Amino acid sequence: MAAQARHDAPAFILAADTVVACGRRILPKAQTDDEVRACLTLLSGRRHQVMTAVALLAPGGRLHTRLALTRVSFRRLDAANIAAYVEGREGIGKAGGYAIQGRAEIFVKAISGSYSNVVGLPLSVTVQLLQGCGALVP
Repeated sequence: MAAQARHDAPAFILAADTVVACGRRILPKAQTDDEVRACLTLLSGRRHQVMTAVALLAPGGRLHTRLALTRVSFRRLDAANIAAYVEGREGIGKAGGYAIQGRAEIFVKAISGSYSNVVGLPLSVTVQLLQGCGALVP
């Protein structure tokens, strides 16, 4: 509601956040090289889930939400793979310590679900929310 108050005309307000879960653990948005290393070590050779919650506040004040879920399988990573990725610092600030749209794509053995969800914004879900609220989406 605070975001809507900043606009003179009615506006759509979109927000989203992504988490990575492996087993019963929610991985951090890695802030250090050590956190990136720990995330990749945990994900190595395993399947994990990437979940993004998308929230849309429509001009009338009604909140609409959706959850996108994608399953990602990583191949087994050796210490050299992890060290090279950590050195590139691409995983800093990323949920689960990796960016699939970058060099980490080579770690992916299989993906089931939305690729754009793993990047951070599930485009199909977002467009469906916007269209369902009457927004014109080209």
